[in-house]
Formats: sequence, structure tokens, C-alpha cells
Amino acid sequence: MPDTISEPIANIADFSFLEGVKVVDFTQFEAGTTCTEALAWMGADVVKVENPKLGDPGRRLRPGQPDDDPYYFHVFNANKKSITVNLKSEQGLALVKDMIREADVLVENFAPGAIERLGLSYEVVKEINPGIIYAQIKGFGAGSPYEKNLAFDMIAQAAGGTFSVTGEPDGPPTRPGISIGDTGTGMVMAFTIASALHKRKETGEGHHLQVAMQDAILHYMRTNFATTGRTGKAAGRAGSKIANSQSAPKGLFPCAPGGPNDYVYISTSAANPEHWNRLLKVVGREDLIGDERYLTPRDRAAREPEVDEIVTAWTRTKTKFEAMEEIGGEGIPIGPVLDTMELNNDVTFEQRGIMQTMVHPVHKPFKMPAWPVRVDGRPTRIKPSPMLGEHTDEVLRDWLKLDGDAVADLKKDGAAK
Repeated sequence: MPDTISEPIANIADFSFLEGVKVVDFTQFEAGTTCTEALAWMGADVVKVENPKLGDPGRRLRPGQPDDDPYYFHVFNANKKSITVNLKSEQGLALVKDMIREADVLVENFAPGAIERLGLSYEVVKEINPGIIYAQIKGFGAGSPYEKNLAFDMIAQAAGGTFSVTGEPDGPPTRPGISIGDTGTGMVMAFTIASALHKRKETGEGHHLQVAMQDAILHYMRTNFATTGRTGKAAGRAGSKIANSQSAPKGLFPCAPGGPNDYVYISTSAANPEHWNRLLKVVGREDLIGDERYLTPRDRAAREPEVDEIVTAWTRTKTKFEAMEEIGGEGIPIGPVLDTMELNNDVTFEQRGIMQTMVHPVHKPFKMPAWPVRVDGRPTRIKPSPMLGEHTDEVLRDWLKLDGDAVADLKKDGAAK
């Protein structure tokens, strides 16, 4: 793989689709922060309201010690601002209510009942700002028998079904390696917020938006529910295969030199019989073209071990990149198994702006995934995640028009820091 580069790309932009939209951000960890980060990528003015001592728990700050693990916070909080407010003080709560009065959106993902105990329920906030989009992300939905339970990504995935369809057929359920419970839920809410903002231009009305992580997972399980509809049974686990597949070859195939991720995934389509014939030519088995044993997708699925061995005999002689080039070059769906270091070192992601380097005022530069959608051929610019309370003065000045003396008084009284 080619080495990485650090020079920023020239063709980059600051997206302004949500310019002028003010977001009060009461989120922490991942699901809520993903939602508000997406809004920030699109140009919204997102202000994290944080505890003055340690801030968002996702910062992983340690009392009296420097932060030695900022990366988790970076990836969920790029392009935001941070203000520190003591919500347990009367003056601090009043300050936040003043911000809410100026806001377009409020997003929170505290534990069930926490935002209400702070005195910032939807009913209270709606009185302050009738047009606000008030968005809540929880683990389990209102009306669920578990609605008061706490949840993290892996809890939502277990309860939402992804564990049940991940793993080997004869093995236990397995957690998928990505945080779809958090990130997937945040993206669903971000799109709903943007849609509600669009409608508000017509009606002037605010809305109360609620999403549960368990419920969002069901959305990402649609193909599995289609399998249940077709078979009348629970969708099962199939390892790297596809449960109840009606076509072959379809799965992981080992490559040289035999490292832990030296595999390619090949997926011939039941709807395109030419995939199989093309593959046979690539692997040097033209003699099997037209062989009745492997003639149709169902025939090949019935003899899957034999089919896999035909392909494996060839892939073991190639690196995953060679296999990708030769098989993919013939119009057959294939993908190499790439690990995070290989992806990090692939210069083309940085050249296209899909990966960008965050230059932080305190921590060392960190290359991370940026927003993946390009607009008019250009990616959006990454800005550093905020230091705790970095923008307190700026936000109070810009949002609430407070002068320096007023800000100093708030800090003196402990309402802000």
C-alpha cells in the first residue's frame, strides 16, 4: 500500500446547508454526538453544553491529569463548539434557557428522566421556544417494557437483533465490529432533524422527535426481516456467508501470504449468470463452463463446498490486491478485507478528502474519517473538536449578546467557566 500524505487537499469546502441553524447540544458518548456532529458537518452552529469539571464523559478526562486519550472524543465532536455551564446552579440553568430561546434545535441523549430532572423537559422548553426541534435519543422506546433501562451500543445491538444474525452458524451470537447502534441511530435522528427544519420553514412549528437505539437497529435489519418474511423463520447466522443464500460462490476466500486479514470477499449474483462464467475464466477453469453440476445459482449453492474450493485454489496464489484487480477487472463483485491501518495508509482517501487530518490546538495531529458525502465534487472541511469550555465567551457573546463584564460575572458566580 502507498504511504500516507499529510498535505491538505486544495478542493475542500465549508458546507453551509444548515448555516444559521443554532443547536444546543446536550449529548455525550456516541449516539447523540454522532447526530450533532452530522449537523455540524452541514454547517450548523453546534454548541456542546458541558459540565465544567470533566465535560462529556466521552472526553475520558482524568481529574487533575492531562487527557492522554483524546481520539474517541475527536471522532464524534469535530466542527463543534464547547461551553461549560453549571446546570445545577439557578443562574446556570437560566443561562441555558436563554440559549434555548435563541436555538433552532436541542438534542439530548442523557439517561432516561435526566433531562426532565434538570428542568428542561420538552414541555418546559416548548414554553420557552415554541418553534424548537427537540430531539431525544434513548436506548429503548417510550412504551417499551425496558424504556427506563440504560443502554450503550452493544446493548442496543443485542436487543435489536444484529447479534442474532452475526457469527458462525454453529457458534454463539456475536457483536458486529462497528458501532451501528450508536452511529446508525445518530444518523437517523440527524436526517429527521434536517427534515423537521425544512418543514418548519413552511409551518413555523417545532416538533418533539424521539428515537430509541433498539428501534433504529430494526431499521438496519430490514433485509433480515425480509428473510423472515420469505422463510417464516428467524434469520440465522452464516459467518461470512449470507444466510439462506440461493447463490454461490459468495463469501470470504483466503489469499497469500496468509495473514489475519489476507482475504477477499467474492459475491456472484443470482441475477447475473455471467459472473460465474467470468470467474471461471479468471481462475483458469474454463473447462467447467456449462458443467451441469454448477449450471445455475441453485446448483452452485447446493455444491457450495466444491465451488468454494475451485475459487480458493486460485485465490491462495494471489494477494488480496492482485485478486481484487483481476477479478474486479472482469466485472465480478469483489472486495479485499482491509484493516484500519491499511485504510489509514491509503493515500487516495486523503487525496479525496474522505480522511482528513485534524490539527488540534493541544493534541497532536490526528487523521480521521471526515463526512463521506461530496457536494459538487468537494468534501467538507474538518475542524478540531473543542477543548472543554473553549468557546464559552464566544457563544455567550454571539448567541446572547453578553459583554465581557456580564460573562465575567457569570464565571465569578460559578454559573459558567
